[in-house]
Amino acid sequence: MTITELGEILGDGAVVAVAAQAAGGKAEIGGGYTSDLLSDVMANAKTGDVLVTIQAHRNTVAVAGIVGIAVIVVCNGREVPADMAEAARDEGIAVFISPESQFRVSGRIWTALHAEGRSFPAS
Repeated sequence: MTITELGEILGDGAVVAVAAQAAGGKAEIGGGYTSDLLSDVMANAKTGDVLVTIQAHRNTVAVAGIVGIAVIVVCNGREVPADMAEAARDEGIAVFISPESQFRVSGRIWTALHAEGRSFPAS
């Protein structure tokens, strides 16, 4: 799935807070990770994942950059502050805002990735 396709999967209620710069939105997303604890994200998320979270601040982008996360989805309609958006642009990380819960967003992403015939190792 590409970042552009992710935007379609998130649905009409989702808003692009920071446009996808990586490969013109064609960067491949290989999986996802849902967490609000940034140390947990650093320990367990993988390069190329989409991060699903409610943490809307600059540190979320810093962690995503360290891990190699291509896109962040901020849930529950939380606003993305200007400093987070600026950091994401600098890092080349796309950011979406979804009005939906982390549970629903994670389910949408999981379903889409598995519908493409991908298999993931058990965690």
